[in-house]
Amino acid sequence: MNFQYLYGPVPSRRLGRSLGISPIPPKTCNFSCVYCQLGRTSNMTNQRQEFFNLQDILEEFDAYVKNDVSQFDFVTIVGEGEPLLYSKIEELIKSIKTYVDKPVAVITNGALLSVEKIREELNESDLVMPTLDAYDQRTFKRINRPHKSISFDSYMDGLISFSKNFKGKIWMEFMMVKGLNDDEESLRKIKEIFNKISYDRLYINLPMRPPAEDWVTVPEKEKIELAQNILGGISLDFLEEKDFYSSIKDDLEAILSIIKRHPMNQHEIESFLNQRKCENKNEIFEKLEKDENVEKVQYFGLNVYRLTSVRR
Repeated sequence: MNFQYLYGPVPSRRLGRSLGISPIPPKTCNFSCVYCQLGRTSNMTNQRQEFFNLQDILEEFDAYVKNDVSQFDFVTIVGEGEPLLYSKIEELIKSIKTYVDKPVAVITNGALLSVEKIREELNESDLVMPTLDAYDQRTFKRINRPHKSISFDSYMDGLISFSKNFKGKIWMEFMMVKGLNDDEESLRKIKEIFNKISYDRLYINLPMRPPAEDWVTVPEKEKIELAQNILGGISLDFLEEKDFYSSIKDDLEAILSIIKRHPMNQHEIESFLNQRKCENKNEIFEKLEKDENVEKVQYFGLNVYRLTSVRR
């Protein structure tokens, strides 16, 4: 069965095997982060709506849990843009919990946490993972390139307010980009802001997959160690990643389903196909090369594949 809104489970260094739900159309976001692995935001908006019918998403989820025996650790609402733009996220979270006894995580840039109603909508989730990469309006605009209606101060106020009242777990994420926020002064300023937020864990992320802007790159090892010392976070570099999985029977379609939300490099694809006992790997790679909707990017000496146009 092919899925429109579900994907995976995909390997996550933080969440183990994560079954993803995408309630947002491709590249629909209120940020356009320079490091985004999905590329630049093409639909920049801060207006919430029910992009996809809630019942359609739930019917697909129901079909998955009834017919699929794959194991997953988390149900993760994340998708191809900012999930808090989905106006029925509260109903989605509550409904998921009636189908499975698994924790629900929401991965968000955190911008809409400035709205009290939206903060309350996340109360039923078990884990929220907001992002904080900047320390003032200038670095916020330079790194995250937010919608014009979003200020750094409102963004910060929302994160702080949410962290004081949310009863579940909060795992903060910090994306470290060479030349933007990896120097000691920047890290100490960011630490001052993290000190105002109540959270359970802090993960230091690195742009390990092709970013939206080709000048974005990973800081030197010494800078990463400095960030760990100052921020007290865990670098994802040191966490093991598990294998990809898809219940879609067709090997090519399974790969396309994954890479429209999570780019894969050549070794990950080969490992995925080996796991499925695929006998025509060369043919699969040839089809990926010829597909005009698939972009192949050289990054860290690897061929990385991602979908540039999503078929719904």
